[in-house]
Amino acid sequence: MPTDKPSEAEDEYFARLEFERKRKDAEERERRTKEEERRRLEELSHMRCPKCGMELVEIEYREVKIDKCTKCAGIWLDSGELERIMGDASGFLGGVLKIFKG
Repeated sequence: MPTDKPSEAEDEYFARLEFERKRKDAEERERRTKEEERRRLEELSHMRCPKCGMELVEIEYREVKIDKCTKCAGIWLDSGELERIMGDASGFLGGVLKIFKG
């Protein structure tokens, strides 16, 4: 009576397939975990002061919405807002603007 025992090559093939499936599953879990952590951190830090962690409120200055901390009174600008506020400034503030203009 012949047995239908798989050959060593077949065992190896199926072991490799199983390993690849598990590796892909682990990579997908890691990707999802990183994405969830990124979203969680974004939610925690949205409209929070980078210096003290308190709430930021938007104030309007020269038609630009600036974020101001409710505790330490720090002022935070989004990308491009400094240029919009400064315009063609010269002197000290113009020099500061040049530093940040990469």
